Amino acid sequence: MTAPRAGWVDGMQYCNWSRRIFEQMREAGLSAVHATVAYHEGFRPTVDKIVAWNWRFRDHADLIIPGRSAADLMRALSSNRTAIILGLQNPLPIEDDLGLVAVLHELGIRVMQLTYNNQSLLGCGWTEAEDSGLTKFGREVVREMNRIGMLIDLSHAGERTALDTIAASQRPVAITHATPASWREGKRQVSDTLLKALADSGGMLGFSLYPYHLRDGSATTLSSFCEMVARTAESVGVVHLGIGSDLCQDQPDEALLWMREGKWLRADRGQGKPEFPAQPPWFEDSRGFANIAGGLRDAGFAAADVEAMLGTNWQRFFRAAFRPWGEGER
Repeated sequence: MTAPRAGWVDGMQYCNWSRRIFEQMREAGLSAVHATVAYHEGFRPTVDKIVAWNWRFRDHADLIIPGRSAADLMRALSSNRTAIILGLQNPLPIEDDLGLVAVLHELGIRVMQLTYNNQSLLGCGWTEAEDSGLTKFGREVVREMNRIGMLIDLSHAGERTALDTIAASQRPVAITHATPASWREGKRQVSDTLLKALADSGGMLGFSLYPYHLRDGSATTLSSFCEMVARTAESVGVVHLGIGSDLCQDQPDEALLWMREGKWLRADRGQGKPEFPAQPPWFEDSRGFANIAGGLRDAGFAAADVEAMLGTNWQRFFRAAFRPWGEGER
């Protein structure tokens, strides 16, 4: 493998994990990756997924380490390994028990979305016809996540729920994987209003490379993507931007049906048998970060800004987000 670059970070992946994928992360120079542990699983199945990650950390200790703190992120950098940050794309693993937030944090979870597409006990997902906003339970969970140092992710939240959460949270939040609605229209995209609120509160947006989030799908060009990044940077500043590729490498198509529908929709009333779209040829796996770096330079970004958006912004943000509150901050 080529010598890894220092410090690049992917704010979201959900791959069919293997040693080959971890080797590609190292070849790409990724110092940290936020990895989805669960979508629609309850507490106990989620613990099983965490156990599986613990075995991976043991079996591939030369390539990956758990990313639970600022010290872990620095240790990954200094040892040429990738820190894996475990996250949940749905609050179902906490069921209806506020105390399970801290339990999952103790088990290694560092990021949680408040909703995944549908209405949850915490708030409303973007697919619902009406957004009810952040719930009473949701406000308690936001407060608890703030306290212990678990990052709030709003990638699949409805706009009212997202804006309510930004207002309620005493710590910056993130939208780890999305693209602006000004570039690709859609309720799943980030509106100018939400993007401004996110940036004004110190939050982070991770640009998604998932084809359904790109303006021209799998045919989206690198130059089009980087021009979008440039316009967004002009609007909110480079400091709030990173990459959250939403890479689903090597996943079987059955995983896409699970992601979209879980167990809440009968199979014969779903969307058929969806297939994962092909990735753009310039980002087929983590090694595509080098292509993005070149594209951003071609779009006029200075070297320091390229490094910031590809890594140091997320590094700084995660280090602060994972720090538990000290006295006087509550």
